[in-house]
Amino acid sequence: MMTRAAPPAELRRINLHHHLTREQILAVRKRSTLRGIGMILHCWGAIVAMMALAALWPNPLTILLAIIVIGSRQLGLAILLHEGAHGGLAANQKLNLWLSQWLCAYPVFGDTLSYRHYHMQHHAHAQTTQDPDIVLSAPFPTTRASIRRKLVRDLTGQTGFKQRRAQIAAALGRPGTPFVTRLWMFAGSMGRQLFMNLLLLGILTAAGHWWLYPLLWILPLLTWYQAVTRIRNIAEHAVLPHADPWRVARTTRAGWIARTFLAPYYVNYHAEHHFMLYVPCYRLKTLHRLLVDNGIVDRMEIQPGYRATMRMAASA
Repeated sequence: MMTRAAPPAELRRINLHHHLTREQILAVRKRSTLRGIGMILHCWGAIVAMMALAALWPNPLTILLAIIVIGSRQLGLAILLHEGAHGGLAANQKLNLWLSQWLCAYPVFGDTLSYRHYHMQHHAHAQTTQDPDIVLSAPFPTTRASIRRKLVRDLTGQTGFKQRRAQIAAALGRPGTPFVTRLWMFAGSMGRQLFMNLLLLGILTAAGHWWLYPLLWILPLLTWYQAVTRIRNIAEHAVLPHADPWRVARTTRAGWIARTFLAPYYVNYHAEHHFMLYVPCYRLKTLHRLLVDNGIVDRMEIQPGYRATMRMAASA
C-alpha cells in the first residue's frame, strides 16, 4: 500500500480578494433567509414524500427507495447544519442558529454549536497535522478491498451503531460518576436531540404509521447516511497534494442523480467553500463561475464525478 508523507503544520491561505472585485465578493457573500428556509423545506418535503410513498404502497421496492432517498436527505440535513454553522441559513444569526439546531441538527442527533467549534479548526488548519478531520483523508489512497469493507460496514449499520454508541457513552460521562449527575449530563448533551426524535415518532404514531420511524428514519441514519457521508468525505479531501494551498479541498462535478443521492445543496463545490468559508452554499456555483471567468479554476482540484474520486481513493 502507498504511504503518504505527513502533511505540513501550516499552509499558506488563498485570498480571493486578490482575484475578485469587491462587488463580486459582496454579491457571493449575500445571505438570503428565504433561500435558507427553502432548502430546509425542500429537504423535509422529500423526507415526508418518501414516508408517504412507503405508507401508501408498502413493498420492498418503495421501502428501499425511501431508505436511500431519506438517508440522502439526512445527509442534506447535516449539510444544512454545516451551513448554519457558517451562518448561511438566514441573515439574522439568531434565526440562523434556531433553524440549524431545531430543524437540521437535532433530528439527526447533531449540535450546531459544538460542530461549529470543531469545524472552524478544520478550516483554520485544513490538510495539516492540526486538522481534526485529517484522519478522514489520511488513509487514502487505499485498496478497492479496503473501500469495499468500509462501505459494507456502513451499509450494514456497523459504523452508525458504533458512532451512536460512542455518542451516548460520551453524553453519559465517566463511569463511576453519580447517577443523577450522569443523567443531567446526558439530558444537557442529548436532550434536545431526543426530544425532536420523540416528536417525529409522535407525529408518525398519530398518523397511524409509527413503524415508519424505526424503518425509515433510524435505519437510513445507521446505513445509507453513513455510506454517502463517507463518499462525500473522500471526495472533499482525500488524495490531495498537501503542499498546494489551491488544492486543500476538491470540487466534484455532480449531475442531478449525484445531487439527489450523494451531493445535496451544493456540497460538491468544496474547494470554493474553503476559499471563502462564509459564502452561502447556494452561491458557491456562482463563485465557481467567477473563478472560471478569472482563469483561476485551472489551479484548483476538480474531478468530473464521484466515480472518478472513488477510483483515485482506491488506487493503491
